[in-house]
Amino acid sequence: MESKFKTAIIGLPGRSSQTYVVVTAFLSLFALVGFAYYGLPFFFDFMTKEYGWSRTVVTSGNALGKLLVAPLFGFFAGWLIDKHGPRRLMLAGVLMMGIALVGLSFANSLGLFYLFYFFNALGYLFGGPLPCQVLISRWFDKNRGKAMGIAYLGIGTGGALVPLIATGLEKNYGWHSSLAALGVIVVILAFPMVYFIRGTASKVSKAVNVNSEAAVPIRNILLNRNFYLLAIGSMCAIGVVGGINQHLKLYLRDLNFSQSQAAHVISLVLLSSLAGRVLMGWLADMIRRKYVMILIYLIVASAIPLLLMPDFTGRIYLFAVIFGIGLGGDYMIIPLMAGDLFGVRALGRTMGIILVADGIAESFFPMLLGALYNNVSKSYALGFIVLICVAITGAIIVSFLPKSNQIQDR
Repeated sequence: MESKFKTAIIGLPGRSSQTYVVVTAFLSLFALVGFAYYGLPFFFDFMTKEYGWSRTVVTSGNALGKLLVAPLFGFFAGWLIDKHGPRRLMLAGVLMMGIALVGLSFANSLGLFYLFYFFNALGYLFGGPLPCQVLISRWFDKNRGKAMGIAYLGIGTGGALVPLIATGLEKNYGWHSSLAALGVIVVILAFPMVYFIRGTASKVSKAVNVNSEAAVPIRNILLNRNFYLLAIGSMCAIGVVGGINQHLKLYLRDLNFSQSQAAHVISLVLLSSLAGRVLMGWLADMIRRKYVMILIYLIVASAIPLLLMPDFTGRIYLFAVIFGIGLGGDYMIIPLMAGDLFGVRALGRTMGIILVADGIAESFFPMLLGALYNNVSKSYALGFIVLICVAITGAIIVSFLPKSNQIQDR
């Protein structure tokens, strides 16, 4: 049965193979980012209540995991993807993420908590955005932005569903079983499609003529100022959305939102991100991606002040829509810019390094928000002001990137 299915995949015409690749990337991002990354913060308030951990502690697992994993494995993972393709790494990533979520469901000590967050970070790196970005970029040329946008809908769809699913599971089975169940669902959703992708991999060179593209040595990339503009600019934006995402439910609980109400707000953010991904993916194929990137960062910056305003009817929901649209384009636009600047053949290594930088930012800012809350004012006001300034700084830095879509030489 397996042999027949793989033979069928190998025999698919080009367009059908591209569809299979997009669906595979969609489901991987749906499970490993939508369910796992956006699902875990839903359980933070249960952990703080049951274990007595502070907000800084419960957000530090993601931080320490990525701070360890990104520098140690980021470039190596990118090199492996560029050399051997993303399939094997994605399979390992899916299994690690499943183990991480099941492990975190019973991790009642900080040692276990950090151990399984280490596996969480490995799963995210090996099976999440990095290999999916390379997979899409190698299979699409003209419509790469649209294809990336469709694949990244998986994040928004999974992220919108997971609070609702987790709420239902938690009511009936408790939060421990609910979190473990999410780990099992992640493996069931992502593993089969990735496993059978070996058939489509043989056609990669025909899809966008990757082999005919001039390879840019990694040394040239690291000596190019545009690499650092892209890395630092993306660090600003990823740090900001990471800070908001990790603390949003805690912020809503401070406002006396019920578990169900908080879940609906988080779902609205991720539903709005679907529109953001489609819109920004379409714009990325229509106008200079640099301008799309600046627009995304400004949208994120413009949403956060709504969290600082005096309450009015619909305030939180208006924030959720605007922030969700910006969130939708944020992660997606970075590999598109990197592919334009340095080519598809080096995309794995390039994004492997950039993801190290982004992982540091995504780790640091949630902890900073927690520290400012716990040690300064028992309020998120100062932290949110800092995030607004950082997002605007990111837009300014990106504005110095070149207008041309192909800048591969120093």
